[in-house]
Amino acid sequence: MSTAEKTRKQTRTEGAVKAGDGRHIFPLTQMAGIEAGTGYSTGEGPVVEGERMQCALVTKKRGTGSNPHHHPNEQWNYIVKGKLRVKVGDEPEQICGPGTLLYFPANIVHYTIATQDEDVVFFAVKDMTHGIIGIPVDPAKGSYKGAGPKK
Repeated sequence: MSTAEKTRKQTRTEGAVKAGDGRHIFPLTQMAGIEAGTGYSTGEGPVVEGERMQCALVTKKRGTGSNPHHHPNEQWNYIVKGKLRVKVGDEPEQICGPGTLLYFPANIVHYTIATQDEDVVFFAVKDMTHGIIGIPVDPAKGSYKGAGPKK
């Protein structure tokens, strides 16, 4: 196998599955998941990488989510189940539910947090200029795991 062939079969994100070479159909709801936002998000799910695009079926447990982060690749999220608190750039935070398509431009700070009602499932698509995991604004904050006890 040539070096070019080996490179095509490797994934950019550790734990992701590589599409192609006879692998074209992926039962996402039955596949093992990985952390989809290590260090800033509670999102987990299976990730499949093609040559130019990557897809994931991400779950965020109720009341948890991501702290502000960005990434050099564009991202689309389609909400399948549950509701998310969503903030993109300087726009006001909004509550978005099933059937909503979210667009996150490259290098724009954003976050998504599942409401307390139920877990959230969304289908994410990103280009392959970067892996699935973004860059936290404040790495010391870690992932968003709720507001904590009231004082």
